[in-house]
Formats: sequence, C-alpha cells, structure tokens
Amino acid sequence: MNFSNGRIHRALPGPSIIPEKVLQAMQRPAPNIYGGELEEITMSILSDIAKLADSKGRVALYISNGHGVWEAALANLFNENDKIITVSNGVFGKHWGNIASKLGIEVVHLEYGMDRAFEMNDLEKVLAEDIDKKIKGILVVQTDTASSMLLSINEINKLRQSLNHPALLLVDSIACFGCDDMRMDEWGVDLLLTASQKGLMTPPGLGYLVIGERAEIQAKKISKRSAYWDWGPRLDPTNFYEIYFGTAPTHLLFAQKAALEIINEEGKDNIIKRHEILANTVWKAVDIWSQEGVLKFNVVNKANRSHAVTTLVAKNFDLLPFKNWIEKNTGVELGIGLGFEGPEYYHGNSAFRIAHMGHLNPHMLLGVLASLEMGLIATNIPFKKGGLDNAMDYLANSINDET
Repeated sequence: MNFSNGRIHRALPGPSIIPEKVLQAMQRPAPNIYGGELEEITMSILSDIAKLADSKGRVALYISNGHGVWEAALANLFNENDKIITVSNGVFGKHWGNIASKLGIEVVHLEYGMDRAFEMNDLEKVLAEDIDKKIKGILVVQTDTASSMLLSINEINKLRQSLNHPALLLVDSIACFGCDDMRMDEWGVDLLLTASQKGLMTPPGLGYLVIGERAEIQAKKISKRSAYWDWGPRLDPTNFYEIYFGTAPTHLLFAQKAALEIINEEGKDNIIKRHEILANTVWKAVDIWSQEGVLKFNVVNKANRSHAVTTLVAKNFDLLPFKNWIEKNTGVELGIGLGFEGPEYYHGNSAFRIAHMGHLNPHMLLGVLASLEMGLIATNIPFKKGGLDNAMDYLANSINDET
C-alpha cells in the first residue's frame, strides 16, 4: 500500500516550493522581447530586488544559476593575478574560490569544514598582514545551504573597516535571500549575489548581482571583459535586449514578477520574522529529539544557524532507511547530505536537510516534522519523543504573540 499518494512536499533547500500564483503566471504566450510590457516587468523586478537587499545599488540580471553569477562577480571585479580571500563554512565558498582559481585569480582560502564556525581572528590576521593592500576582495557565503551555517556579514564588515582595508566585500546570499535578513548598504556589502530558486520562490534560471558604488568603480578598472558576463551593457543598455545579452527568459520573468508581488504584499519585515519563527519551530522539535539517540544539529550554536535551512547529522549512523521510509510513506522529500563525505557520514547518508524557506506556512512545516517523528519511530532510530509537541507549543504561542 502506498501512503504517499497526494501532493509531494519537497522540503529541499532549492528549488523551493513555488506558489500557485507564480506557476499560473507562466501559463501565457510569450510577449514581444524588444520592449513594452516586458521592459516594464524587467524594471519592476530590478527595483524590487534592490529594495529587498536594502540597497541603492543597481542590479544586473543574468539567465543563470548561482554558479553563473559567481563567475559574473569575479569577471567584472578582478583581473588575472589579483588576490582575494574566500571563506568556506560548508561547500559553496570553496566552489566559488575554485572558479576564481580557474580565472587566474590568486585565492587565500579560509576553510572551516562542515561544522566549524567561522573564526573572525583568522580573517583579521590575513588582512592585517596585507601591508601592501594586495587583497582585492573578501568573498563570503551568508548561508551555506549544505551546512546551514550563517555568517554575520555586519561583523565581517566592521572588522574590515577597523583595519581600514580597501578590499571589496562580496556576499553570496543565494541560499537565504528573503529568509535571513540582509541590509546591504548598512552592512557595507559591495556586491550581493542571489538567484531565483530559493527565497525568491521562482524556478531556477535567474541570477542577480546587486552592485554597490565601490564595485561599479572597480569594474571600470578591469582590463579584460567577458562578453557574456560583462555587466556594463546590462546596467546601461543601448537597446533593451542588451540587459539579457539577447533573448529574455520571458516566462521566468513572469514568474519572478508574481513572486515579488507576493513578497511585497507580505512585507520584508514580516517575511524575515516568519522565517525566524518557522526555523525555531524546527529547532524546538530537534531540541527534544536530540536529547537521546543519534540525531544532532550540524550547527551547534543557534546564533550561527540560518533561518532558511537546517542540517541534521547522525555521525556513524546510516539514515538512508529513515529518509527512504519518509519519502515512500509520507510524501516528504528531504534535502540530501551535501558535502558530508567519508565513512563517519556514510558518504552523505548520515546527514539531511530541512528547508523552511519561501512559500511555507505552519501546516506545511508541521507536516514535515510529524513525518520525521513518524520515520524515527518506524525505522527504530533512537530518539527522545515529544519533539513535535514541543514544536507545536512554541509555534502556537509565537503566532499568538505576533497576532
């Protein structure tokens, strides 16, 4: 008997759940790609992305996933043999640095593995020793979607300012844009990267750079420009289609416009608060489950956890039967254990991720948590019961407090 008949809930950290309004927005013929309605939609999207970033910077839009806007950021801001720092609290900071190396950029890599918190002293040491100010950029990932580790962007900026270092601050906010707070201008971010498929609730394929004044100035000094990634024509096109370097991704734009309408209606402050409460709901369940047995938070310190995704681990314990049981019998799909390699993690099977981002409400999230507790029971994984009750108590009280 199959108990998973019905709508599948993919608790994956991207592509996230797409609202019905967004899906419906794509069900229409393609428009004229040379202006008119499409130009109005494009300008509206660019304005809303900058507003959500809390920035006066201009926005370049790419037909791309997050890896593409990594390269776009590097290609516009650094020459070959320039020196940068990358910080990795999981998987994606390292990958961004690998792309930089392929472009001939010298990379100083600060590596923290999957579960170690970023040490500000390490960055301070590297910047303080850079007497000749050869380091041109500091590249960080606000939330690493593999580890669920959250960095304090404001604290990194304060350190840079205290050392009077001119390096640009580049922030990958792809995993948590519209989930964890972002105050780009206030926090001294020179370039912000994000993409459509997570908190922006749109199918993959749109990548964004929000470009601050210092980044625009630096880009003009670059000697060798990539034809496709060059943001110059995208920011100041002679013809509208140059914003896309050709044909626009029409139906993704319809979708993104609809998603941003939903975001604007709810309001940024409300969205950030909702994600905080939903994340804490997950954590309240895990707080109880983890008191006995094998299941633990990957990020121990609550202050270092993202409000977009939570990674759970059970070192030296195979969780694959548990994950398979949940998918087969409850219709809930969990995020894979990305980046958790080696025998202690059963080559990824000892970890999984719960997304709590974007188009999500209490009954959807509580269904995920109930399915998890059922799976723990059904597959005889040792844990302390009561996590679901603890989550519901917290969520009910939080909703009452907010309303």
